[in-house]
Amino acid sequence: MTAPDPANGPAPTSPAASSAPNDPITSAAFWRIRFPGLSISILIALASAFLSEHYGAPAMLLAILIGLALHFLAEDPRMGPGLEFAAKALLRAGIALLGLRISLTMFADLGLPMLGVLIAAVVLTIGFGILAARLTGHSASFGTLTGGAVAICGASAAMAIAAVLPRRNPQDAERDMVFAVFGVTMLSTLAMIGYPILASALDLGPVITGVFLGATIHDVAQVVGAGFSVSQETGDMAVLVKLIRVTLLAPVVLVIALAYRRGGTIEGSVRPPLLPGFVIIFLALVAINSAVTIPPVVTEAANATSRWALLAAIAAVGVKTSLPNVLKVGRKAIALLIAETVFLAVLIVIAVEVLPLARLDQ
Repeated sequence: MTAPDPANGPAPTSPAASSAPNDPITSAAFWRIRFPGLSISILIALASAFLSEHYGAPAMLLAILIGLALHFLAEDPRMGPGLEFAAKALLRAGIALLGLRISLTMFADLGLPMLGVLIAAVVLTIGFGILAARLTGHSASFGTLTGGAVAICGASAAMAIAAVLPRRNPQDAERDMVFAVFGVTMLSTLAMIGYPILASALDLGPVITGVFLGATIHDVAQVVGAGFSVSQETGDMAVLVKLIRVTLLAPVVLVIALAYRRGGTIEGSVRPPLLPGFVIIFLALVAINSAVTIPPVVTEAANATSRWALLAAIAAVGVKTSLPNVLKVGRKAIALLIAETVFLAVLIVIAVEVLPLARLDQ
């Protein structure tokens, strides 16, 4: 508590100090202190969705850019609690709800050979990312973050992995996450345009093209755009393969959390949780969706909620992050992200050419 100034009376207290940190989430005080920052995050999410719908740019990318442009708002202490809530709680909620998009029957539909290819591609791409990061002077955790974002599901994976990595400095951790989200979204947009042309040049069949697009493009929205720009058949397969990659998010996040706990965390960093709660909820929702038929209205509502939560979360992270700080990541980090993307694409092209997957196009 701040001591009163005898000359000027009691010192003013910030909104954060006027509310107990343990206020229950159902209390008015909990939401009152978080309203300024949370409302800014939601407004940015709405603006990015509007611009995306009218101009075709990825909403996640727009949310980051608008957030970075409004970084000056983070200097207002009233914004802190709400921005922190959006960047953490909404992020975890959005990722957890992705579980309702997945069912175990998807694995049976795709077949064991292709499942093996996808799992191997995820493991090898993350391994490549860690190795390449060390060779370019970055930490193994940075390679894990970027490699996982490329290998699994783009922005969502970057945010989920960042949540379980050890943090020496919160500002640096948020900078790295913003860089990863920004980078994979940009590369995913370029891939949405270029990969269908590449698949045509390689003379891949419609279904194998769908496999290639779903296994290599980072974000779900860009997979949909690329797949259905070729054909309905290609789009359906691309989305199926992409959702299988999304399913791998939970086990990968779990393995990463366990690896950093057993291997020892960076000195002075925060120890990651053994099993993050949002991963448990994600797996529970996958199990429920696999065991019972969930009404489409419920899954559609969950998908919409997940999308808006992730948009608001990345908007909050953008506001909290200084653009000059992001630029400090450097050219080597950009080259690393591009190299991981190329590595994954080459790996999948080799797999679909070598393995007996032609039956998928019959």
